[in-house]
Amino acid sequence: MKLNNVDFDTYFKNYPNKEGYFGKYGGVYVSDELKEAMAEITQSYNTICKSAKFISELRRIRKEFQGRPTPISHLERLSESIGNGVQLYVKREDLNHTGAHKLNHCMGEALLAKYMGKKKVIAETGAGQHGVAMATAAAYFGLECDIYMGAVDIKKQAPNVARMKILGANVVEVTEGLATLKEAVDAAFAAYCREYKDAIYCIGSVVGPHPFPMMVRDFQSVVGIEAREQFLEMTGELPDAVVACVGGGSNSMGMFSGFLNDPVDIYGVEPLGRGEKLGDHAASMKYGTEGVMHGFNSIMLKDENGDPAPVYSVASGLDYPSSGPEHAFLHDIGRVKYETATDDETIDAFFKLSRMEGIIPAIESSHAVAYAMKLAKQMDNGSILICLSGRGDKDMDYIIENYGIQ
Repeated sequence: MKLNNVDFDTYFKNYPNKEGYFGKYGGVYVSDELKEAMAEITQSYNTICKSAKFISELRRIRKEFQGRPTPISHLERLSESIGNGVQLYVKREDLNHTGAHKLNHCMGEALLAKYMGKKKVIAETGAGQHGVAMATAAAYFGLECDIYMGAVDIKKQAPNVARMKILGANVVEVTEGLATLKEAVDAAFAAYCREYKDAIYCIGSVVGPHPFPMMVRDFQSVVGIEAREQFLEMTGELPDAVVACVGGGSNSMGMFSGFLNDPVDIYGVEPLGRGEKLGDHAASMKYGTEGVMHGFNSIMLKDENGDPAPVYSVASGLDYPSSGPEHAFLHDIGRVKYETATDDETIDAFFKLSRMEGIIPAIESSHAVAYAMKLAKQMDNGSILICLSGRGDKDMDYIIENYGIQ
């Protein structure tokens, strides 16, 4: 399959290139000292990702510790409620150990840290799922662990904060700025600059300087590879559309990886929040422009000074003013369509999936469910496969406090 001179038969061999670019997006925009650290990580990853020992160990961990493969579930009642015959399915990353897709790359990054002889992992988190996954990986491999988290998100995601602490992580509260995900990344980067000789910064999404967008995509691609094989086995055909939520974009890049070379429509769903006004959403692909932040070039939301704009989402894991460089590339060449879901649409989908299917989704994942329901109503027939990136246990207190039990 080819699109705008991009050959998807050889896509993963060519993107990113050696400098870490997907087209014009990506790269390594850090200090010279940190460039050396990134080069060390790149060399180590390129070595072990070809190692039979590393691959075998990661496969064993996925099977025996994470509980992979995760299943696909057919949403029969939710499909019937739409009423036009379109069938909805979900890839159940909520059933991955720790309750979300994040452990897929955290175990890989922690295994890399051990290979490199590092003593500590540093990470940021918004919704807390990456923090929990990183704390889990650190406990598994016997590493120290510092998790940076915005004060606003600490309050919203108290259950996950407790899990991180129980697992032995040091949760560092970030109070600067809006005290959400961007500020947590800022603080984690600053800490890494001080400690890079003994620690590795395990970025929580397909963002940051090269090689992290590539590494996290590679570790997360297990989601799409499994989903494609499972869907063919279940139905005898590929889905007509694949849908996943996009903040930084790790769950979606993992899911999309399995279908990029197929005749399948692919949709990334960003948070429109309270509306189109800057500061009321975090839909960078839809409303952003090219810009550099946190060590990489991508599409980002900017304020009047060209700096990262304040963003908002009901989902703590999606309130980030940019997305991964590979998403920006796939957006520009037209392979992935980036759409949005509002807070209201998302919360409606949260309750519908919970009550019709017995699956309580993460608020992040509910964005994908919301858009898939909307998309299904526009189709005459066919099937939609949704990445259910996480479960909603972490969101219970916030949902009840702000929306009640509808």
